[in-house]
Amino acid sequence: MSLVLDPAAQDLLFREARTANTFADEPVTDEQVQAIYDLVKFGPTAFNQSPLRVVLVRSAEGRERLVQHMSEGNRPKTATAPLVAILAADNEFHEEIPALLPHFPQAKDMFFAERPVRESSAGLNAALQAAYFIIGVRAAGLAAGPMTGYDAAGVQKEFLDGDHTPLMIVNIGKPGEDAWFPRSPRLSYDEVITTV
Repeated sequence: MSLVLDPAAQDLLFREARTANTFADEPVTDEQVQAIYDLVKFGPTAFNQSPLRVVLVRSAEGRERLVQHMSEGNRPKTATAPLVAILAADNEFHEEIPALLPHFPQAKDMFFAERPVRESSAGLNAALQAAYFIIGVRAAGLAAGPMTGYDAAGVQKEFLDGDHTPLMIVNIGKPGEDAWFPRSPRLSYDEVITTV
């Protein structure tokens, strides 16, 4: 059975998409970011909790503050990308549950009263939303360069607070010259899928 999604869209979102390592100078606009969010906000999360929070780093001063926390090999990419997004999990996401889950507002206190439970759920569900965000960047015709090579404690202190846990840094823009490393192998269907 073939997929319903057009093959060109499949290529754009998955088969031809890769992590970009260089970027063109063309800016990423607020309108593009708004369009990305307006698409990916519909991706499912448990209890519709929506814990992802995004800090956009546009200014030279903000970029300088962020680059100092990046791993050595990631610094040039982050310094030159047109836009950089810090993706974080809001560990106090439960405060929004009554608005986001109006048919079951008591889920806020029933399931998420304890901080360790919230942190675990926020990490998982914000990671789901981060994946949607990357797909959304690709759907906008842009390249994403997600990275986890950074000082998380430093990024948290510099850009977030104790209620927000950084998940990844994503460089965003049109791909530049020699943007792609060769495609790495993937596991086969039989290596991943088991039927019982």
